[in-house]
Amino acid sequence: GGSGATATVCSVMVGICRLKGGGVVFGLNERLWTVGMVSSFCTKIADTSASEIGKGYGKTTISITTLRRVKPGEEGAVSAEGTVASMVGGTVLAAIAKGLGLLTSWKEVFVVGVASFLSTLFESWLGATVQGGWITNEVVNFINTAVGAILGIAGVVRYA
Repeated sequence: GGSGATATVCSVMVGICRLKGGGVVFGLNERLWTVGMVSSFCTKIADTSASEIGKGYGKTTISITTLRRVKPGEEGAVSAEGTVASMVGGTVLAAIAKGLGLLTSWKEVFVVGVASFLSTLFESWLGATVQGGWITNEVVNFINTAVGAILGIAGVVRYA
């Protein structure tokens, strides 16, 4: 589905870089494609954490576009509990990726955690504003993980 497409593309690019003996594909080296893959997974777990915790435990949910109260589970609904879960979920997975050697520093963990959180907020906005018709949840999920990967890569290039 849309959620796994970004990680799949990044993983294939890592493989091509390795086949090229550490080369560059589309301007990115193996490390940056790996950051993109990890960022896309972290974005998805951040989104899922926000969604599930927000629906199950969110005391007050508001629309990300109007800031008015809405029912938990509505597209674009956010809660304090879901927002915290998003930050924690993406960052914890990034820390696990560091432990596995996929990320190389705590600065990268922080950058990827922030990227996944910002992408999840963007996904809530997309869900509230453009989802429907041909822009299905799968399309929104793909855009979400792609934005997470791009922000993670850009953040690591700039800050880590």
